[in-house]
Amino acid sequence: MGFARTCSVALVGVEGVVVEVQADLEPGVAAFTLVGLPDKSLTESRDRVRAAVVNSGGEWPQKKLTVGLSPASVPKAGSGFDLAVACAVLGAAERIDPRVLADIVMIGELGLDGRVRPVRGILPAVLAAAGAGYEQVVVPECAAAEASLVPGVSVLGIRSLRQLIAVLTDEPVPEEQPDDQGRPDPLAGLRMPGTGAATGMYGVGAAQHEQDHDLADVVGQTSARTAVEVAAAGGHHLFLEGPPGAGKTMLAERLPAVLPRLTREESLEVTAVHSVAGLLPPGKPLVDVAPYCSPHHSATMQSLVGGGPGIPRPGAVSLAHRGVLFLDEAPEFHSQTLDALRQPLESGHVVIARSAGVVRFPARFLMVLAANPCPCGRFSQRDSRCDCPPSAIRRYQARLSGPLLDRVDLRVEVDPVTRAQLTEPGARGESTATVADRVRAARERAAARLAGTPWRTNGEVPGRELRSRFHAVAGAMDEAERNLERGVLTVRGIDRVLRVAWTVADLVGHDRPDATDVCLALQLRTGVPRGVPMAIGALT
Repeated sequence: MGFARTCSVALVGVEGVVVEVQADLEPGVAAFTLVGLPDKSLTESRDRVRAAVVNSGGEWPQKKLTVGLSPASVPKAGSGFDLAVACAVLGAAERIDPRVLADIVMIGELGLDGRVRPVRGILPAVLAAAGAGYEQVVVPECAAAEASLVPGVSVLGIRSLRQLIAVLTDEPVPEEQPDDQGRPDPLAGLRMPGTGAATGMYGVGAAQHEQDHDLADVVGQTSARTAVEVAAAGGHHLFLEGPPGAGKTMLAERLPAVLPRLTREESLEVTAVHSVAGLLPPGKPLVDVAPYCSPHHSATMQSLVGGGPGIPRPGAVSLAHRGVLFLDEAPEFHSQTLDALRQPLESGHVVIARSAGVVRFPARFLMVLAANPCPCGRFSQRDSRCDCPPSAIRRYQARLSGPLLDRVDLRVEVDPVTRAQLTEPGARGESTATVADRVRAARERAAARLAGTPWRTNGEVPGRELRSRFHAVAGAMDEAERNLERGVLTVRGIDRVLRVAWTVADLVGHDRPDATDVCLALQLRTGVPRGVPMAIGALT
């Protein structure tokens, strides 16, 4: 009887569970049994592994073979176990020393010719292996750069099963020719159809994107530009309402370039989510810029918050983790889909419960809502060009529920651009670089103040902490408290006004929010003029 074991990783959401792959050979009729809650793609690994071993020059054992995946109670999905199954079988057949395999984690899919192909979720899988104490990991060569992002782990990238057998048996390693240039990228098959362009991800060519999308291109819109700056500095959600063509989409597209670069920890979080979703760009294993995700208004609830058949996949809110989620034409989204955002907006993560278990995805994003004021888009308090009846306007605006809008810190009306603004010489506003410098300085001030707490930005600080630990200047909140008494603000609303006031104070360099900072925060929250300059540069 022959027995050998090695390890692989099963992914549950963006968290990994180390799985021990055991192979047992016994005398009897030749058969191959795979146990341990495998899904369809994993069950088919029996045929892939057998063909790969034979085509790699190995001899398939003609005995009763049982391969077990432990712990057996954890559902296992995907083809990433192929490499571990093949090596465990070869160890049981004594082609490889079983003692060599015991402390190695192997992740990869096998082609019928023995080539090792990449799979989704390499980074979270290696993170799980490192967390379990394993120090040696074998992955496909094209995914070695992604696996190497995890410190303290020795990564071996291989092209074929033949090469791995030679390495483990101390034989000369055969030279494998790389794929011919011009062939499809081996990682391309991991991407879910249509996700790349539809989500608006800017992992590829982020620098070029920043050059093509500059805030100076936005004509006028002083209030909206200020709101974008405040949103970026404090991580506040933003609602832009205005007629078509006023610049709402332009402002949202320029927001990611204003956000600071991701820290190392944030980059690993974002990269892990994108790796599970199969959205990592080729040649760039680490996502170090704020992601941008803009789903169409026909998106389902599962595509927005995550889910789907079988093991749930991350949705748009998780793909926008540490970045921007832009919902254009927000009233056109299904009401239940929008209301599903309430929980991740408050907690910063999504919990998806299925019969197979509960999956948790990170979802700490900056949400930008854009909407027309009415179905025709021309309704305004200043003129009467709108042809929509009042009932239609009320129904259209009621599609965004009050509880959802109450979680949005900044609400700005985007006015149509006039001919004078468009043709006036020198009408260009501040550039992205100028605004980004102020945002970076404001984030540094907030980080120094929040040091030793679990929060990173003002938008994450709970209301009770704002009222007990982070106080404004004496008397600065009087106007906000009067709005609370008149019913203009809720208790949650006044907490969010104080959050925004702290961000304004960070932008202008104040130690604590004063009355001017609070008035600007109130104006950005309610849209009612308070007699303060709307440009941050005018307050410094």
